[in-house]
Amino acid sequence: MAGWFTEDTAEEGFRLLGTRCSGCRSVHFPREDGHCRNPRCTGGELEEVPLSKRGTVWSCTDGRHRPPPPYVSDPAVPWTPYTLVAVELAAERMVVLGQAAPGVGVEDLPVGSVVEVVPGVLDEDPAADAVHTTWNWRPVAVRGSLS
Repeated sequence: MAGWFTEDTAEEGFRLLGTRCSGCRSVHFPREDGHCRNPRCTGGELEEVPLSKRGTVWSCTDGRHRPPPPYVSDPAVPWTPYTLVAVELAAERMVVLGQAAPGVGVEDLPVGSVVEVVPGVLDEDPAADAVHTTWNWRPVAVRGSLS
């Protein structure tokens, strides 16, 4: 997902990337490079902006069952449940979905708790010696603001 998050940075510098309209100041994620998605906006230049690293859990659920086709997965490999998190980014006035970090379950993510975005592994392709990166959300101890 090129352009959706910072790449080749340490975990501390990892951020989701969006775009902000210079006209109405709306922030878009995933990024928008063609035009402002705000139907009330008369237009403006779109600039890349890093999104807040922290947000609050708006909702979450777990995926305990393998989705049916066209979802791509190897039926010979046991299904590993995952947790999907909806995170509210207050400064951007939006909710962003993503998987929780490995080992983080629904019980670790009460609504309103603070989470931070971290790099995660989407999948690995041993034949190509490639690891495809994505983002995950993990709980953090509140130590300051949500920025």
